[in-house]
Amino acid sequence: MNVNIVWGEINVSTDKRFKIIDITQDVRKIVENGKVKEGTVTIFNPHVTCAVCINEHDTELWEDLLEAYQKLAPLKGNYRHNAKYSGIQGEQNTHAHILNTLIGASVNLPVRDGKLILGTWQSVLFVELDGCRRRKLTVQVTGK
Repeated sequence: MNVNIVWGEINVSTDKRFKIIDITQDVRKIVENGKVKEGTVTIFNPHVTCAVCINEHDTELWEDLLEAYQKLAPLKGNYRHNAKYSGIQGEQNTHAHILNTLIGASVNLPVRDGKLILGTWQSVLFVELDGCRRRKLTVQVTGK
């Protein structure tokens, strides 16, 4: 059995410390251009202060999620990591490291008939937790 592997990248820029961006169309484009008919796609985030997840495309929900994240791991906290890097500007980001582990660094989705499979209300979301930044996500489509 021959397995094809297709690689792609998604560049994301944010203009706020906390932001959610729908990257579903970017993932779809990579899947469809890759010509893999049956398989899986992995969206991998190689950064430790942002995340990727699957959820609904609803900006009010995104605001609720961002508020909930900030309650789970407040920006200002008695974090050892922040204290260690207190002299380095921009390194007060322990909250983002914590949330990355809770939300996740990657997602895997099925590909069927050359199309990305998502539920009716599902979208692939990039979650910035320590912006403003430029990020690069790695996408791998594997199958036949």
